[in-house]
Amino acid sequence: MLLGGAAAGAGFAALTACTARGDDQDASAEAALLAVGADTVPFHGTHQAGVTTDPQAFATFIALTLRDETDREAIRRLLQVLTDDASRLTAGRGALADTEPELAATPARLTVTLGFGPELVRRVAGESALPSWLRPLPAFGIDRLEEKWNDGDLLLHIAADDQVTVAHAARMLLKTARSAATLRWRQSGFRRSRGSEKSGTTMRNLFGQIDGTVNPRPEDDDFPARVWVADGWMAGGTSLVFRRIRMDLDGWDRLDTPGRDQAMGRRQSDGAPLTGEGEFDEPDFEAIGPHGFTVIPDFSHIARARGDDERPTMLRRSYNYDDDVVGAANAGAAGEAAAGDAEISDAGLLFLAYQADVDEGFVPVQRRLDELDLLNQWTTPVGSAVFAIPPGCAEGGFIGETLF
Repeated sequence: MLLGGAAAGAGFAALTACTARGDDQDASAEAALLAVGADTVPFHGTHQAGVTTDPQAFATFIALTLRDETDREAIRRLLQVLTDDASRLTAGRGALADTEPELAATPARLTVTLGFGPELVRRVAGESALPSWLRPLPAFGIDRLEEKWNDGDLLLHIAADDQVTVAHAARMLLKTARSAATLRWRQSGFRRSRGSEKSGTTMRNLFGQIDGTVNPRPEDDDFPARVWVADGWMAGGTSLVFRRIRMDLDGWDRLDTPGRDQAMGRRQSDGAPLTGEGEFDEPDFEAIGPHGFTVIPDFSHIARARGDDERPTMLRRSYNYDDDVVGAANAGAAGEAAAGDAEISDAGLLFLAYQADVDEGFVPVQRRLDELDLLNQWTTPVGSAVFAIPPGCAEGGFIGETLF
C-alpha cells in the first residue's frame, strides 16, 4: 500500500509538473501573440515612420484632392490636426474626436506617413518650392494608366499588422480631412501576416516570385545620399513613386517554371539568381551557358533593372492587392463570358519606390524596364503618382511645418 501510494503520488506530481509546463507554454504563446497587437512604432523623429519601418502586413493608401477653397492656412490646420491624430493612433490611443477609441487600443505597429502632391506645395509655398521631380512621371510605353488611380494632392499611407487597426485609423484621418479635401482614390494591399514566416524574409508577390531582394539598407554608408533629401524644406524627407501594377495571373499560370525563371532571371523556388545558389548571391550577367547564351538573359527582369551602378538606386516596398473584377458577377449571370475565359480577380502589386530624387533613382531604372523586360508581357502599370514625403517632426510640431 505504501509503495502504491508513493507511485501514485509520484505520478500525480509528474502530471502536475507537465500541466504546469503546458500552462506556462500556453501563457508564453499567448503573450507573444498579444505582443503583436501591443507593439508601437514611434511617430516623432527626424524622418517620418513608415519609410524604413519593416513593412507591416496590411496597408491602405489614400490620395486626397484639396477643395478649391482650401488655402494655405487651412492646409496648416489640416496638417496640424492630422499630425495630432496620427501621433495618438500610433501610440494606441484614440484620436481627439474618436468615437470608437476602443479600436485604437491595438496599434500593431501602426504607422501613418503623409505625402504631398505638387498642388499642396504650390498652395502653401508657391511654385518655387516645388522640387524638380515633383511632377507626373514621363510617359512609358508599357503604361496603360487609368485616371482613377493617378496623382493626388495629399497622400495618407496607413500601415499596421492588424487590418482592423488600419481601417479604424483610415476612417479617423478621413473624418479629419473631409472639410478640406475629397477622396481621389483608395488602394489597399497585404503581405504575409507577422509571425507566419521568419522575420526578414523577402516577400513574394502573387506570381510566387521573391520581390525586393536587392534593396539599400539604412545601415549602409550611402543610404542617406540615395534615399533622404539633404537640404531645403525637404531635408530629412524623401520622394515616393507609387505605382499600381496589374498582373496577368491567368497568363502567368500558362508559363512553365523554366520560362518563369528566364523572365525573372531568378529561380522561383528559392529566389536565387540563375547563376547562384542563394537569394542574396551576386548575379553573374556575363556567365555563358552550354548553348552559348548568357545564363541570365539580357531580357530578364533583374538584368534590365540592373544598371551600370551595382548599388540599388531606390528603396522599394511592395504590397499585393487582389480586388474583385468589376462587373464579374453580372457578366456571369448574363452569360457574357464563358466560365473558362472569365477573369478571376483584378490582382497585382502596389509598388513604392523611395529615393532622394525621382529623376535619378526611379526613372532610369523604369526606362530600362520599359525598353526590354520580358516580364512586361504579364505586368501592366495602370496607376501612377509622385509625392514628396516631408521630414518627420518633434513633439509639439507637425508634419509639413518646414514647408511653411
